[in-house]
Amino acid sequence: MNKKIVVTGGSGRFGSCLKETITNHKIFFPKKKIFNILNPDSMRKYLRKTNANVVIHLAGLSRPMSIHEKNINKSIELNIIGTANVTKVCSELNLKLIYFSTNYVYPGIKGNYSENDNLFPVNNYAWSKLGGECSVQLYKNSLIVRVCMTEKPFLHKEAFVNVKSSFMYHQDVARILLKLLNKKGIINVGGKSQYIYDFAKKSNKKVKKSFLKKNAKIGMPFDSSISTKKLKKILK
Repeated sequence: MNKKIVVTGGSGRFGSCLKETITNHKIFFPKKKIFNILNPDSMRKYLRKTNANVVIHLAGLSRPMSIHEKNINKSIELNIIGTANVTKVCSELNLKLIYFSTNYVYPGIKGNYSENDNLFPVNNYAWSKLGGECSVQLYKNSLIVRVCMTEKPFLHKEAFVNVKSSFMYHQDVARILLKLLNKKGIINVGGKSQYIYDFAKKSNKKVKKSFLKKNAKIGMPFDSSISTKKLKKILK
C-alpha cells in the first residue's frame, strides 16, 4: 500500500537522497516555517492536512559535533525536546514514527554492538540522540534506526587508520529504509566493520591518514562498529 510520508529535516544531506529514492510513496518535505518540531500545533496542522501515515524524523542538531559541547541548550531543545514533541504528536494522531538515532549511543570500545547491548554515549551529541530515543521508546508504533552513514564521496581530507566504524553511504541507507517502513523496535543500519581510512579511500583516493590519540578530546570512540545481523535477516 502506498504511504503518505512526512520527513522532518528533509532539506539536509540525507533528505536529498530520500527525494531521489522514495518514488513509490507520496512523500512530503515541509520547511521549518510550516512544520516546526518546537511547535506541536504546526505539526498537527500539517499532518492532518497531508493525511500522513508515517513520519520520518531527521530534523535536529548534528554538525559540527562541538556545538553540542558549546551550546547544550540548543542540543537539548532540538534533539531531545523536539523529538519528544514529534513523538507526542505522532501518538496523538496514531502515526508511524521512524526516528534516526546514531551508533554513537553505544560505548564505542569493543565494537560489533547489537541492538540489545548496553548503551553509553560517547559524547554530548550521542547523549542528545539517546535523549530523543527515550521518548520514542515510549511510543510502540515506532522504529528507532541506529544508523552509521556518511556522504559519498568521503568529504574529509583525512581519515583515521586506527578507528573502526560501520559507515554506509546515504544513498544505500535511503534504499534500505524503504524496506523498514513497516518495522518496529530498534534496528542497526550500517555497513561492515572496518577502519575509517579503508572505507574512505574507496571513494576518495586523495584522503590522507590520521591517527586518533587516546587522550583526544573530540569524543570519537575507537570502535563504534555495529552488528547488522538483524538488518540482514530483514533484507533477505
